[in-house]
Amino acid sequence: MPKDNVVVGLDIGTTKVVAVVAEITLQGRLNIIGLGETPSGGLRKGIIVDIENTARAIEKAVEQAERMSGCHISSAFVGLTGPHIGSVNNRGVVAVTGEDGEVGPEDVERVLQAARVIPLPADRRIIHVLPRQYIVDGYDGIMDPIGMSGSRLEVETQIVTAAAAAVQNTLKSVQRAGLAVDELVLNPLASAEAVLQQAEKELGTVVVDIGGGTTEIAVISQGCLWFAAVLPIGSEHITSDLAVGLRTPITQAEIIKKEHGCVLAEPAAENEFIEVPAVGGKEKKRVPRKMLAAIIAPRVEEIFTLVRREIDGSHFQGLLPGGVVLTGGGALLEGITQLAGEALAMPVRLGWPENSGGLADMVASPAYATAVGLVNYGAGRLAHTQAAAAREAIWENFWSRLKNWWRELF
Repeated sequence: MPKDNVVVGLDIGTTKVVAVVAEITLQGRLNIIGLGETPSGGLRKGIIVDIENTARAIEKAVEQAERMSGCHISSAFVGLTGPHIGSVNNRGVVAVTGEDGEVGPEDVERVLQAARVIPLPADRRIIHVLPRQYIVDGYDGIMDPIGMSGSRLEVETQIVTAAAAAVQNTLKSVQRAGLAVDELVLNPLASAEAVLQQAEKELGTVVVDIGGGTTEIAVISQGCLWFAAVLPIGSEHITSDLAVGLRTPITQAEIIKKEHGCVLAEPAAENEFIEVPAVGGKEKKRVPRKMLAAIIAPRVEEIFTLVRREIDGSHFQGLLPGGVVLTGGGALLEGITQLAGEALAMPVRLGWPENSGGLADMVASPAYATAVGLVNYGAGRLAHTQAAAAREAIWENFWSRLKNWWRELF
């Protein structure tokens, strides 16, 4: 299969590593053709703490994806997360230098470079410079200024930064697994690509991705990222609470959470009981399912309290009529959307990966939102690169023909 038609997303999570392979059809549609998934043992709260273990997990996930897709995987768009993630809004301004005052690609590149100039400590690194809008001679709301006439070009951007050490450890882990990194992509940005509809992106929506060791937040408005943050708390903490509260091993607590977990007592019937294995013994005890809600709810409320604090502290001035879209494996807890709506005072829905074909049913779960979003992001970047190359080829062909005509004429 031609390499330029295939894109790979690699989600390196605290609890699992997921590799998704997608084929871009001639119509521009994404078909999922491969999936690999393996437990992750080298991360804590989204941070790589063991490069060797992480590299082995990546290798296993990639091998599974290769077998299913029939493609050799040499590179991937890799997700990045962790509480070290930061974001800041900045503006860049340049004079238009094109002929007849026409904005060209080089002007856009210069204004984006100008926007990158921010005070940055030596231990921080810029991951994304995402333009929200361009302004030409005072006229704002422009998404693509190339070809427009003007003398002054401005851009408003969202700049995402990360700890340099965390970035290097991620790159080392991927490279040690035998892969090249096409691009590092902010996890909540990728999740938003997978679960948001275009109308939600335009209106203003918050994506909350509850993963194993982190909870990721992205505020999307007017089609662009406005704010991002990562909290060092996730569904692993819920599992730990269950293990302590029920006095059961962590592995059993994880199974109980996935099969019977709920955050509200109402859905659990009065006579509904579950069997819980005890620590260090073979005996089992029966506990009411409502007890699970009593253990889980305080932790989930804490997560949404922290999410609300981040949203309030983002200084986002607009409205968020799109409400909140919950995704990630932790969003599968029964009753969590209702509790989130009460805690955040906004409408809440569960976000599922959309807009893909092929083996899409295999990744049709909030747990795969980031991985699917990475291939969506990668497909968009690939299309942008191919379009730029096509434009460049057209201009080269034009100038070549003009030169030949000039030689023949004189």
